[in-house]
Amino acid sequence: MKRLFLLGIFLVICFLNVAAQPIHYIKGVVIDKMTRKPLEFVNILVQGTGSGSVTDETGRFTSPQLKPGIYRLQASAIGYRTVITPEYILSTKDLHITIEMEESPTELTGVTVTASPFRRVTETPVSLRIIGLQEIEKSPGANRDISRIVQSYPGVAFSPAGYRNDLIVRGGAPSENRFYLDGVEIPNINHFSTQGASGGPVGIINADLIREVNFYTGAFPAERGNAMSSVLDFKLRDGDLEKNSLKATLGASEASLTSNGHLSEKTTYLVSLRQSYLQFLFKALGLPFLPTYTDAQFKLKTRFNEANELTLLGLAGIDNMRLNKDAEEEDAQYILGYLPKIQQETFTVGGVYKHYAGHHVQSLVLSHSYLNNRNTKYLNNDESNAEMLSLKLRSKEQETKLRVENSSVWGNTRLSYGANMEYAQYGNRTYQKRFTGSEQVVNYRTWIDMIKWGAFVKATYESDDDRFSASLGLRTDANNYSSEMRDLSEQLSPRLSVSYQLSKGFFLSGSIGLYYQLPAYTMLGFKDNNGEFVNKTNLRFMSVSQKNIGLSWQINNQVELSAEGFYKDYDRIPYSIVDGIPMACKGNDYGVVGNEAVSSTAQGRSYGVEFMLKWIVAQKLNLSSSLTLFKSEYRNTKNDPYIASAWDNRFILNMSGTYNLPRNWSIGAKISAIGGAPYTPYDVQKSSLVTAWDAQAKPYYDYSKFNTERADHYAALDVRVDKTYYIGRYMLGFYLDVQNITGSKFKEPDAIVSTGVVENPSAPRAEQRYVMKYIKQESGTVLPTIGVTFEF
Repeated sequence: MKRLFLLGIFLVICFLNVAAQPIHYIKGVVIDKMTRKPLEFVNILVQGTGSGSVTDETGRFTSPQLKPGIYRLQASAIGYRTVITPEYILSTKDLHITIEMEESPTELTGVTVTASPFRRVTETPVSLRIIGLQEIEKSPGANRDISRIVQSYPGVAFSPAGYRNDLIVRGGAPSENRFYLDGVEIPNINHFSTQGASGGPVGIINADLIREVNFYTGAFPAERGNAMSSVLDFKLRDGDLEKNSLKATLGASEASLTSNGHLSEKTTYLVSLRQSYLQFLFKALGLPFLPTYTDAQFKLKTRFNEANELTLLGLAGIDNMRLNKDAEEEDAQYILGYLPKIQQETFTVGGVYKHYAGHHVQSLVLSHSYLNNRNTKYLNNDESNAEMLSLKLRSKEQETKLRVENSSVWGNTRLSYGANMEYAQYGNRTYQKRFTGSEQVVNYRTWIDMIKWGAFVKATYESDDDRFSASLGLRTDANNYSSEMRDLSEQLSPRLSVSYQLSKGFFLSGSIGLYYQLPAYTMLGFKDNNGEFVNKTNLRFMSVSQKNIGLSWQINNQVELSAEGFYKDYDRIPYSIVDGIPMACKGNDYGVVGNEAVSSTAQGRSYGVEFMLKWIVAQKLNLSSSLTLFKSEYRNTKNDPYIASAWDNRFILNMSGTYNLPRNWSIGAKISAIGGAPYTPYDVQKSSLVTAWDAQAKPYYDYSKFNTERADHYAALDVRVDKTYYIGRYMLGFYLDVQNITGSKFKEPDAIVSTGVVENPSAPRAEQRYVMKYIKQESGTVLPTIGVTFEF
């Protein structure tokens, strides 16, 4: 029987390898972006194939026969700007797409075919990376998680310790980023997010729904406010108007089901549901926490007619993190001592209505977001004794947002303007034991209602010869939290970007801007035990002044080399009164950040240079290499000296690539290296106090020596292998993704922990001390993931 079983497997594999590979087509329509009218005689080129087609009198086209794969199209026509589309996956059926083109009065004499995959954006000529499907689907070590994919890009740091997706961009804090989904703002893109910051062990957005991602690390568009380090703008796919399909994926940590299709001739849909079993993987690795999550996502798009369309979308996640009390390693037991149980529910629903009126486009965006966060901790994890309770947090955040925008085009000039109104609610009920020189209990309830408003205007211009472009924008925001934040003139945010083509394919670009961000609700709503808002008179909008200058050289249609320098000057950063450090240096751990007394007096700066090489060969190779050299520093007041921030790694190196082999095989590898981050030594005397240790079950830092030590450098190698079979209208895919295949170890400073033995039991409680010991903190393991994908 065993031999027959093995023979059966062998025959199936042989059949799969000899089965004829299906042939499909990319079909679609090309329309004028402003008038929405179809365009005839547009040349369509399928990059990497040398073949194409031409649109007919209805604007429709059909590509030549194509094998399954990832494709990018180019559309060119007299009187219109050449368009390079996002990447599309051609899999189990014909693909139907829409291409939008803009008029260009400078292209009236002929069509210039560039076939370059390196797109440039007028309003953001620097600090913008466009992430396509090839990288999203097959990035080694990323498991199709966008938070990990962007860690391959210049200026983005990663943490070798733990399993978190904290987004740390150009020396900024994890809380300084903003996320948009087809124009709708979402609070976070990770499960088990740290309230008041961001991050978590796994992303919440299903990659099956993503078309591409615009990743801004500076020069933010004026319509995107409340960010200081980065903006991730997700573009979702549209459902198929011709056929419905279903895709199932089974990985090492989750199972997902995605459907794509249409409900009527005018309405398309995308929907996905994922269920994790990450707790089994974490338990097998002996980790101290066991996370499970469920998430769902949908998009409905209705084109009422040529001039009007409506998009509805939603994103929801349910998280439950339990403690693994069976973990036996000393470092796991140490983490178990202070890590709380976490339960979260989060969702965002929104709608985007667009009206096309010739050379004018109006948009209306309405959305609602909700977060329910619960953290609970008992000393020694003894839930049977109520007196052992050290933390019980129940917190909710809700935001309802309305935004209206208009964009108008006159020749080479585009003018955009808009306004927004928001209603926010934040509630918190906290019981927490703390030690700040003496044993304390924080016990308060808080509730705030806020109205926020803002406006922007932006103008962009391109010269007739396309060698010069400029974008000038102005934004302002305010709210009714306090008199200091109510004045729109106090948060004027101007920004300017320019670019000039020095020679063919060689561009010099730069930007300068002032950006503002509202402190976290955890800071705004913090109260003392007397019910007073502690931070109301001390908090202001945080600000950062950014300057960027870059050179990019498109050596040919396959290779681009770029270098970019940046300087970020922070002001009015909240400063922890108890710890004496900026709040921006916190936020890369689970729990809550910001629920303490602060003052907007800290300052900071981050500056450096980024180098990047991109080599793209359509249907064959996608290679990216980046090196960032930088410094990130903070000071508590303008009279203090600068000291290294928590994110001052000094250098980041990434080399990542994927190569497509015959018979639908692909291989990829990623080498990552990062400099050692600074750290603060422990305060041994304070940590050994019984009252201090029992309050938080972990050692206290000696902030008088803040970040005076530095960890070791770290490097790791990830590899990935993909194999896909196509049989008729079915697709069966397998992948093996191995993170840290080299088994690299990251050694953190030895942690000082309590033995549970009191060395002076006869002394008064306030003077009693535990006998302490040191334990090693070392992370890094080979982490393989095997995945199976089935689509029909």
